[in-house]
Amino acid sequence: MKIKQLPATFAAVIAIGCAMHSPLASATLKPGDAAPAFTADASLGGKTYTYSLADELKKGPVVLYFYPAAFTKGCTIEAHEFAEAVDEYKKYGATVIGVSHDNIDTLTKFSVSECRSKFPVAADANAKVIDAYDAALPLKGGMANRVSYVIAPDGKIIYEYTSMSPDKHVENTMKAVKDWAATHKAQ
Repeated sequence: MKIKQLPATFAAVIAIGCAMHSPLASATLKPGDAAPAFTADASLGGKTYTYSLADELKKGPVVLYFYPAAFTKGCTIEAHEFAEAVDEYKKYGATVIGVSHDNIDTLTKFSVSECRSKFPVAADANAKVIDAYDAALPLKGGMANRVSYVIAPDGKIIYEYTSMSPDKHVENTMKAVKDWAATHKAQ
């Protein structure tokens, strides 16, 4: 049996298409990129309000993490870990915000139970923030990938980490916050 070879351009198109839709493909923002400003409906301790990234950056670095869906196993684990670490982030002047495509009613419950009223979670049902941060899960209709960023007060991203496992997001972002704080003590 004779196997026909595909034209090089056709093979290249297929390869690019597969890479774009691979869950491992990453088009996230990188350190040095400007963090897109946003406001969103958020909940902290069951109380809703309008979260503003610009306002939070006036206080210090922001750990912005995206997660696929409230009350799922990995997202619950991650929320618990961030809740346990919030006080340590605060020692370095940092705040935490989680963002998902969930609606604000769901996140109001999640903010109390899984986030333990320690940090806010923001609703991005239309995926505008998720898209602005290139944090969408491929082929999942606006659902966020598990991506964590650390944003310096000047609005620049200083750290990015993408992994569907919730295991290293707190550890890695905490190190980035500590490293940033060590070089900005006099300011």
